[in-house]
Amino acid sequence: MRVRLVLAAAALLTAAVAPLAHAEGDDGQAVADSGRLTDDLSLVADGHFTNALSVDAYGTVAADSTVTLSGTYRCLDDSAGPVFVASTLVQGDRSTGIGGTRAVCDGHLHTWTNRSVVKDPAYRPGAARVDATLLQLSGTGLPLPRFLVVEKTDVELR
Repeated sequence: MRVRLVLAAAALLTAAVAPLAHAEGDDGQAVADSGRLTDDLSLVADGHFTNALSVDAYGTVAADSTVTLSGTYRCLDDSAGPVFVASTLVQGDRSTGIGGTRAVCDGHLHTWTNRSVVKDPAYRPGAARVDATLLQLSGTGLPLPRFLVVEKTDVELR
């Protein structure tokens, strides 16, 4: 059934839709450019569908030190194990994981939002970087992470 769906989608894509801005990393993993993804089926590289991930240009730091980061993603297959959007916030010499969102891998564009209360010392409004990852946990016994997409984006915390 999945093969038929992929073939049908590939036939639709031959109408030459505009490609999404993304590239392959040194290790062959997709690395999305900064900016929000668009909801078209243009995630094709060399005739194959790819996963994609983006980070919004702004994050927030609330009065209670809650950090919120967001963006968009698209993943295609979670049959080997669950897929998550993980994010790490880097500001100065500080780096902290900010939540994780379970991904829906249906080939459609979805938004993600990760939140975490970070104190001692708290993050401050200003320049920062977000390292976001679309990763899949797979394997028998102890699940191992498989990195599908890695995105590193400069953001402004507000």
